[in-house]
Amino acid sequence: MPQDPPVELTEYSLSALLTPLAPPAEPDDFDDFWRATFEEFGTGPVPWETTRELAPTATHRVSEIRFHSSAGEAAAAYVVLPHTIGSAPRGLVVGHGYGGRTAPDLDRVPADTAAMFPVAPGTHAGTASRFPALPDEHVLAGIAHRDTYSHRFSAADIWRAATVLLEMVPAAAGALDFSGGSFGGGIGAMALPWDARFRRAVLDVPSFGDHDVRLTRKCTGSGEAVRQHLQRHPEDRPVLDYFDAAIAARRLRIPVHVTAAVQDPAVDPRGQFAVYHALTGPRRLSVRAAGHLPGEIGELSDRLALQAGIDFLALPDERLA
Repeated sequence: MPQDPPVELTEYSLSALLTPLAPPAEPDDFDDFWRATFEEFGTGPVPWETTRELAPTATHRVSEIRFHSSAGEAAAAYVVLPHTIGSAPRGLVVGHGYGGRTAPDLDRVPADTAAMFPVAPGTHAGTASRFPALPDEHVLAGIAHRDTYSHRFSAADIWRAATVLLEMVPAAAGALDFSGGSFGGGIGAMALPWDARFRRAVLDVPSFGDHDVRLTRKCTGSGEAVRQHLQRHPEDRPVLDYFDAAIAARRLRIPVHVTAAVQDPAVDPRGQFAVYHALTGPRRLSVRAAGHLPGEIGELSDRLALQAGIDFLALPDERLA
């Protein structure tokens, strides 16, 4: 059986990526849709329970919980709480890349920070879900309508995870941040404009930015699944405009740090930079040589981006104006 040719790794010039493209057109009721979604899923209490304690670190205790997902099912999350809660702790909600997570990323959590690592509906092996786990299938689940699309519930569970974390550590309410990469970066951009509890955010190689652009290029992973699906079902294309990270980013007013890659086989760099260009509040940009690449270069790029995000979240407020 003949195989598709490998995806060509396109490298754009930095000067081209730093020049904003025409912004994507947005639905007239974009704000109404997301405000209604936040009102439905982002307000009020969220039931949760601890399912198991994990090995602690020198600075934090670690546990796995289940909370009631916006999708009407149990969602998993990992909670990392300082052994001693100070008078002014920081809070952090961390989104994950496509494929879910099986443990918290402990190197993301400073000693003074209480962190929540939610797992998007369908992407945790230990919970039953109406959404499929495989990224190529999850990204298409419910795509025929904006109310049923998987990304709506993934974004809404960011809000619900924040609610649970602030119930655990109320003192972190004044310093609640978000960090997410790839899938988590794009979902974070969709979720953050509607939730005033967040103070600042880090978006690393954010996905789902400027669908008009990203759909023009063959890629790897979930983006290619969407591109091929729309070739067969073009009637689903308007739904994606409600889940465009670059459109949502126009509404972000909090300080945001974006790390965008010059080359990336999975997430078109033009879409990553489109999220940065769309920001209207205080913003910072770090440029990665590569995103979503295996091997030493990819690992080094990941480590540098991680440290840049940690440094940004630790900055004093007066440095972010």
